[in-house]
Amino acid sequence: MSNVVAGYTYDQTLPPSPVQRADLAQLLTDVMWTEADAAALRRAGEILRPHVSEVQDVFYDFIGGTPHLVDAFVGPDGEPDSDYLAAVRGRFGQWVIDLCTRDFDERWLAYQEEIGLRHHSTKKNRTDAVDSPRTHVPLRHITALIVPVTLTIRDLLAAHESDTAEVDAMQQAWFKAVTVSLVLWSRPFAGDLW
Repeated sequence: MSNVVAGYTYDQTLPPSPVQRADLAQLLTDVMWTEADAAALRRAGEILRPHVSEVQDVFYDFIGGTPHLVDAFVGPDGEPDSDYLAAVRGRFGQWVIDLCTRDFDERWLAYQEEIGLRHHSTKKNRTDAVDSPRTHVPLRHITALIVPVTLTIRDLLAAHESDTAEVDAMQQAWFKAVTVSLVLWSRPFAGDLW
C-alpha cells in the first residue's frame, strides 16, 4: 500500500468535530470500553496493519457482491466507478490502521466527522470529484455495516494468533471501536438529534 492515500486528510487542518470529548467519553461508556480493550485493539493493529490489503479484499468483495452497497459507487452511467472504488478502498485501509493505532482524541474526532460528511450529502463525491447520481450513502447501510466489518476480521486475527482468548479480546475491542467510529459518522445525518 502506498504511503500516500488519495483524499486522506487526517493530518491536515480539519475543522474540529462538533462532538465534544465528553460526548466521546459517553459513547465509550455505552460500548463498555476499557483499558484492556484499548490494549487489545493495539495488538489487533499489529496484525491488521501488515495485512490491511487482505482486510480490503474481504470487505470489497462483500461490497462489490452486494448490489445495493456497490450502488453508492456508481458513476453517471449507473455502473460502479472503478477509480472511485479504488480511492475509497485506500482510505478504508487507512481507516482500519487508524482505528487500531490512533488515540481517540480531538484530531481523531475531527477525522471521524470528515468521514461522516463524506458519506452524507454535504461532501459525498467531492473528495474524488466523482460525477455520481448518488448524493449520500444511506445511514441504514452505514449502521448495518458494523456487522460485516466486525465479523470479517476474526479469521485474519485467528490466522496470526493461536490463543483463542486473545483473538476474542481483539475482536471484541475491534467491534467496540468500529461501533464508536460508525456512530460518530452518523452525526451529520442526525443533526441536533445526535
